[in-house]
Amino acid sequence: MPSIHFLDVTNRDGVQTARTGLSKFGKVMVNFYLGRLGVAQSEIGFPFLFHEVPYVRACLALAEAGAFGELRLSGWCRAVAADVEAAVAVQAGGVGLRHYNLSISTSDQMIAHKFRGKLDRAAIIGEMTAAVAVARAGGASTIGVNAEDGSRTDEGYLTEFALAARDAGATRVRYCDTIGGDSPGRIRERFAKLAAAVGIPVETHCHNDLGMAVANSVSGALGDLDAGQDAWVNTCVNGIGERAGNADLLSCILAFQHGFGVADAMSIGDPLDLSWARRFALWAAYAFGQSLPPAWPGVGRNAFAHESGIHADGALKDRGNYELYDDATLGPFPADWYAREGRVVLTGEYGGKAGFRHVMDSLGVSVAADAEDLVFSLVQLCASATGKPLTDDELRLIARYPRELALLFPGQLGVA
Repeated sequence: MPSIHFLDVTNRDGVQTARTGLSKFGKVMVNFYLGRLGVAQSEIGFPFLFHEVPYVRACLALAEAGAFGELRLSGWCRAVAADVEAAVAVQAGGVGLRHYNLSISTSDQMIAHKFRGKLDRAAIIGEMTAAVAVARAGGASTIGVNAEDGSRTDEGYLTEFALAARDAGATRVRYCDTIGGDSPGRIRERFAKLAAAVGIPVETHCHNDLGMAVANSVSGALGDLDAGQDAWVNTCVNGIGERAGNADLLSCILAFQHGFGVADAMSIGDPLDLSWARRFALWAAYAFGQSLPPAWPGVGRNAFAHESGIHADGALKDRGNYELYDDATLGPFPADWYAREGRVVLTGEYGGKAGFRHVMDSLGVSVAADAEDLVFSLVQLCASATGKPLTDDELRLIARYPRELALLFPGQLGVA
């Protein structure tokens, strides 16, 4: 039976959001939370960019140490052989990325007005297949090939492109609704046809310019299932992303589980644990500096609030009268040490050893004696990088994996 998997792109598409930003340590935390949620794969960023290399190496080391559970790490590259060669060269402890998504534009709009004569349809396929070959030669286990602006690419050429990707060694094709202009009925039909014709999964990548990113992602995935193929759904935490954002991770999960009954009728292939949903969403709102709207599904402050007399009366009698799912399944609201009111001692960029030890002891975090100086220095560096007080989960991760996290700061901590 075909199953549904989630491939989160917060650390690639999400961090490209205008007027916001996330530190490299923050990107590590995204991977940590995705692993706790049970998401299948994280697109961790751009391994061919010089400023991403220490972060990629740290993530590879953290993954080897078990910090992210079963989460698979993938890199995004342009479908350009030189970019993939640079990405393949990035390793930690002899281990490199084993999963890639390689992207190139396919629509006539992009060919005419982005490439402007530099590439035609045949050349696009040539560039893509050459990049896939480099990734394969570099030891990639899975390769997704992205048809940027796939929703505006005509069906015949999209099928030709997808078949060429498959024959070159790609394991999935990503259909990108790059401008967010698709609709649920159309995208389900296109996915079903394309997945049936190519015989490999077609991955959803939907933007929210018309407010339909979640609906389109769910519909596209159902098209995969119609064709007997696994579905891979691209998401971002809290729906962040370029322009109006991407498909929200939690909304997509809830839609499959409660709107379509997929959890019963078919298989969600990821071992999801939504008890981490609130902690992830509220951490992301804090880290990105983007507050959640009160009505945001599942994790907004009003998502389970009742005031009108009829609703309040019904909810008091039985929550199921006015609630689709139980808020307890989404986990507790975080109560982090840094957010305490009144007299409190914190640790951070300018803190000293006494404050550091006090906070760690109060949180019940054990720090090995031979690692204390390294952990303390990492707390200072990570707080400096984020520009914010560190959360409890961040402090715990630093204390548990200091040598792996030290790779984020090459040359600063004396750790090779």
